[in-house]
Amino acid sequence: MKILILEASAKVKANDFDLIVDALLGYNQKGSPRGRIAQLVRMANDSGKPILALDIPTGLGPDDGSPHEPCVKATQTLTLAFPKSSLLNKDAKTYVGELFLADISVPRELYLKFGDEAPSFDGQGIVEIV
Repeated sequence: MKILILEASAKVKANDFDLIVDALLGYNQKGSPRGRIAQLVRMANDSGKPILALDIPTGLGPDDGSPHEPCVKATQTLTLAFPKSSLLNKDAKTYVGELFLADISVPRELYLKFGDEAPSFDGQGIVEIV
């Protein structure tokens, strides 16, 4: 696809890109981003470019959806398997943006075990969560 991928240690300027993909910290993040990660979050937010967060925006509390400082303000968030309740918190909306769920082939039985209906992906692989 000829996509340039740079690591967090690289010298980057957000204005050189059309889209920023936030995959800096995962769902097990604790507290506020620090050091280079915090710098990258601020740079992304200040860029004016669309930001796609993967699973959860960096800096958003994974348990309660509370934003830490700094916190990515995603245009869209693509979460995996299950819609995390923290992403549905009203205080998180500013940071989550539009919310989508990606099909990663979780068995329907697992959704039922947790009391959820299995999402209807209708062969698309991604559905919007409203």
